[in-house]
Amino acid sequence: MSTEAPEFVAIGRRKTAVARIRMNAGSGKIVINGRPLDEYFKTQALQNTVLAPFEIVKQVNQFDLKVNADGGGLQGQAGALRLAVSRALIEVNPELRAVLKAEGFLRRDPRMKERKKPGQPGARKRFQFSKR
Repeated sequence: MSTEAPEFVAIGRRKTAVARIRMNAGSGKIVINGRPLDEYFKTQALQNTVLAPFEIVKQVNQFDLKVNADGGGLQGQAGALRLAVSRALIEVNPELRAVLKAEGFLRRDPRMKERKKPGQPGARKRFQFSKR
């Protein structure tokens, strides 16, 4: 069983989205929740977000990805997937850390939706003030 190619596992998060990936050496095939990349992320911008770490380190079409994306919207899932791919690439080759860090791909985006407060209609909004 030790003749198998190594599999690199990583996790990425953004807002409420979570992306768990399994990365193997391969031909660049990316499957997200059982669907190919271009079918899951229909816009070119979202596809570019996911593929950006590979392009930065010049390793496009060298790894196959199997992704389990959950929670949030497509934008959040794409950001979570970008972080997971960056973390997996560092597992493959720790020397890539400086390049990915300089691009900001290793930083988990901390921005979250602010919670609604009790006695108010929203997080910041207040009910209309009536003087009399």
